[in-house]
Amino acid sequence: MRDWGLPERWTPLLLSLLRIVAGLTFLEHGAQKLLGFPPPMPGMPAIAPFTLFWFGGILELCGGLLVTIGLLTRPAAFLLAGEMAVAYWMFHAPKSPFPAINGGDAAILFCFVFLYLSAAGPGPWSLDAAMRGGRR
Repeated sequence: MRDWGLPERWTPLLLSLLRIVAGLTFLEHGAQKLLGFPPPMPGMPAIAPFTLFWFGGILELCGGLLVTIGLLTRPAAFLLAGEMAVAYWMFHAPKSPFPAINGGDAAILFCFVFLYLSAAGPGPWSLDAAMRGGRR
């Protein structure tokens, strides 16, 4: 296998960066649904409390925060992977079998990134690692 010049010691750091970026991006979706920031697209109705979208917003905001800071990363990421799988099959797949057409490409990517994080862990730049004394 060819070495592309990226030292292996960077792998855990890049895992942390992937977790942070995915968590922040996901958190933004929850903040948009629940807090109205960033402003939703024009014409989008407000999310009514205790609806499926409201519960999704709670998972996105709280779970995204946990993943971003790397606290309880594995269980939070596993739960969020499940949320995205459900979202894809309930709301995107019925429109078309092609993610580029049905708008589900982000849901698929989030699902598998979170599934990976649930197995790989948070990386060294996380509260989980800090509480374990830097151990993985």
